[in-house]
This record gives sequence, structure tokens and C-alpha cells, in this order.
Amino acid sequence: MKRRCTLWIALVLLAARGLSAQTAPAQNPPPAQPAAKSQTQPPAQPPATPDPWAGIRFLIGSWETKTTGGAAQAQAAAVYTFRLELRDHILARHSRSGACVNPDDAECQHNDLLYIYPEGGAGSFKAIYFDNEGHILHYDLSIPKPGTAVFLSDAAQPGAQYRLTYTLLDGVMSGQFEMKLPGQTDFVSYLEWSGKQR
Repeated sequence: MKRRCTLWIALVLLAARGLSAQTAPAQNPPPAQPAAKSQTQPPAQPPATPDPWAGIRFLIGSWETKTTGGAAQAQAAAVYTFRLELRDHILARHSRSGACVNPDDAECQHNDLLYIYPEGGAGSFKAIYFDNEGHILHYDLSIPKPGTAVFLSDAAQPGAQYRLTYTLLDGVMSGQFEMKLPGQTDFVSYLEWSGKQR
């Protein structure tokens, strides 16, 4: 009798365990993984760096030129080259004159250097000029319209004030060098020239 009771209790326990397994709450499913980012999207590009020389890049190149007028009445042919130098930190102009004639038969062979460099905000430039006659000029550079660059020396400096203008139109680069002597109110054209790119 005792053995039957024990057997009966064992069966009840097994039945209870099976029932518990059937009614146990279902386990929560694992959390959904976030969808992988699409591999077809191109990587973000860094913002483009603005070109500091954009306004005066039209100057770059080698130009053959001949004088066309001015108070100097010189007749000369020359070649000048604008090019970026020193890892594009400056824009340099190198000039050399060829055969030339001055009305007073004075020496008119001329070589010079002009260095343009950014200063201040974007698109703001200054320049310094040297030549084989010992002149040194400091210029502020402005761009009044596309294709035109105007170099103006400081009026507060002693002596004459100078203005140098380059204009590119229909593939022809024109230049004009003007001066304003102390006491004068207007600039006078001293030398004018024009020519095409080599």
C-alpha cells in the first residue's frame, strides 16, 4: 500500500511538472537588430575650399605685348608672365622687355618683379613691385569687375601716386600704368600696352 502511494505521488508530480512546462510563459524573443546602413550611399565629401585666386586668375599665363600709347611715348615689345609660386601662396609677375626706343634715346630696357599676396579677408590682396631701376612700390589690389585688376599705390606716401590696371577682353590683355604727381588731381597715363597670350 505504501508503495502504491509513493508511485501515485510520483505520477502526480510528473503530471504537474508537465503541466507547468506547457503553461510557462513564452520567453521574450531577442531584440531586433538595427538594419545595417546602406552600403550604396557615397561617403560624405568635405566642403570645397574656395579658390583664393579666383578673382585674378585671369592674369595667369605668359603674354606678349607691345606699347600702344602713353606720355612716355616709348615703343617697346615685351613678355611678361604671371604664375603661382611658393606652393600657390603668391602670384608673381616676371617681366622682360625686348627692343625699345624712347624719344630722348634714354635707356629703356626694363625688367621687373611684381608679387601679389592675399591679405585680410577672402579676395583681398596687396602687391609689392621691384625693378632694375631701384623702384619699390607697394600696392593695394582691387577687382572692380570680372577681368579687371587695379593696383593702386598709397597716396599718403611721398612722391607720385601710381595706378596699374590690367583688363582682359576677348583674349587680349591690355595694361595701363598711370601716375599722379604731387599737387595734381588726376592720373596721367604714362604707358599703355596690349597683347595676346603666348
